Amino acid sequence: MKLIRGVFLTWVGFGAITGLRGLVQFLHKMNEARVLGQNDYSYYVGERITGFMSHWNTYSAQLMFELTMLAAFLYFAPLVRKRLWVWVVCGGLIAGAVLLAETRAVWIGMALAALYLTWYWKRWAVLAAPVLVVIAFFASPPVIQDRFKSLTHPKGVDSNTFRLVTWSTGLEMIKAHPIFGIGPEGPKYHFDEWVPADIPRPLPTGWYGHLHNIYLQYAAERGIPTMLVLMWLLGKMLYDFWRGLRKLPPGRSNERFLLHGGIAVILATLAEGFFEYNLGDSEVLTMFLVVVACAYQAVPVKDARLAPRASGSE
Repeated sequence: MKLIRGVFLTWVGFGAITGLRGLVQFLHKMNEARVLGQNDYSYYVGERITGFMSHWNTYSAQLMFELTMLAAFLYFAPLVRKRLWVWVVCGGLIAGAVLLAETRAVWIGMALAALYLTWYWKRWAVLAAPVLVVIAFFASPPVIQDRFKSLTHPKGVDSNTFRLVTWSTGLEMIKAHPIFGIGPEGPKYHFDEWVPADIPRPLPTGWYGHLHNIYLQYAAERGIPTMLVLMWLLGKMLYDFWRGLRKLPPGRSNERFLLHGGIAVILATLAEGFFEYNLGDSEVLTMFLVVVACAYQAVPVKDARLAPRASGSE
């Protein structure tokens, strides 16, 4: 457990470094927009911070996992007071980068993970969530405030409309090929063939290489049965981790930190997955699998069938 704990704290350390790089990138991009005489929001939405990654979606999802595991560590792990200030500073840098990256699906996933973890840490603290959101909104620069508003009042540069196109197109693929789908990477190579006829051209600006929804993506690529099996696997993970938590003795422990962190990461992934093909990104998928594998190491094994037989039991 000490090694596993070290893995996630190392993640947090590197997350803080990439978060700091993201903050510097943000300031540079805001200055660049002013020099070019561009509208900050329109200029920034298409050229957001990426840290050391190639795309802001990958960057944001990685930060989401790091921040989620850090929160689980601070809430449930033992001996957290040692170097606490270090982890608080790291968390602040990561959270700042998550905010400035403006990936709204990650905001939603992170919010769900934070609410889950806080609920099982100190339930009364959940009441502070709306206050924190209001503070974050008014303390943010105008470009971030505009991004918050775009959740319900999108501008022309936002991705709300183009996602409706990808989802409608994915449904057409699924209706035509519900059992086996159109094949791996099919939505990428055959997207134009399946766009509904009632959608006007040209299509809204956006990336049409996938369907921006893991549920539609897997069903369209490989069929509804495959998508349901994936959902069963994720549900089984949640069940195993929850059952493992119920078997733990009360109090802080590394096992409790890993199991709660595993559940929170899965919930965040499922929520973000409504708006992004996050598990199709190898960097994000790798981190997700590391969290799940480590959480399974914390599941108590008390099945008598697996225990060694006592001498004389015959």
